[in-house]
Amino acid sequence: MLYTVLVKIVSPFLTLINGRAKIYNRENLPEGNYIIVAPHRTWMDPILIAIAVWPKKFSFMAKKELFKNPLAAKFLRALNAYPVDRKHPGPSAIKQPVKLLRQSDLSTIIFPSGSRYSAKLKGGATLIAKLANVPLVPAVYQGPLSFGKLFTRQPRQIAFGKPIVVDRKTKLDEKYQAQLEAQMQAAFDQLDQQINPDFKYVMPPKPKNDDF
Repeated sequence: MLYTVLVKIVSPFLTLINGRAKIYNRENLPEGNYIIVAPHRTWMDPILIAIAVWPKKFSFMAKKELFKNPLAAKFLRALNAYPVDRKHPGPSAIKQPVKLLRQSDLSTIIFPSGSRYSAKLKGGATLIAKLANVPLVPAVYQGPLSFGKLFTRQPRQIAFGKPIVVDRKTKLDEKYQAQLEAQMQAAFDQLDQQINPDFKYVMPPKPKNDDF
């Protein structure tokens, strides 16, 4: 309920202050559940991507530190978020999204780099996709990277790539993992070029208090 209410409030508000988002290749989104994988460029991109594919609903991984406050934890869980220890992810970091993808109507969004301050892809998304038997859908976001910059009217643009299927019969070893990561990165590059051939993402400096 809260998820739906917030989407119906936030989406018109974003249109009011920033204009309508431009969405590319929405036809690439498959039926059923899937995992959207994207470069993590702003704290807003989970929200912006989720709104772009509404009425499909999503669950979200969120760093466990955000759940320390009981009220914040209750709010996040109402938005289908669940905590993950980024530095020491345990089995639940895999089991929880696999369970949701298999047993609910919630897809999920995963940022394979794990952080806005890294471009190195990690293997969690591919393993979850294999265990849940759902495709990976590459996506990229270009636009304002902070809430304040939304008021500059720089457009929000999101592009979706063709689904990447993780073969359940193929062992997810180092070679196959590297192949899937190469597919994801190639899709990210292609989608960025589709939106803006001159686009270049400038990674922000990593905060001193973020040791992830």
